[in-house]
Amino acid sequence: MNKSRRSSRRRVPAIRAGEFIDYKNINLLRRFISEQGKILSRRMNRLTSKQQRLLTVAIKRARILALLPFLNNEI
Repeated sequence: MNKSRRSSRRRVPAIRAGEFIDYKNINLLRRFISEQGKILSRRMNRLTSKQQRLLTVAIKRARILALLPFLNNEI
């Protein structure tokens, strides 16, 4: 019973066709960062492990180049 309900639900892909994980694509990277500035887990992002690794490297590069903040203290 639980298996049939799970398979009927279609998931929207987290990264659409034509989107590339790149440190310069700030709008894409912000979708995978929490309000506190933390990188969200792979389960929450619905990414493959390879995509999650690429995303993590891209976010870290963007932070070093000051394109993204390390912390978000706007609370």
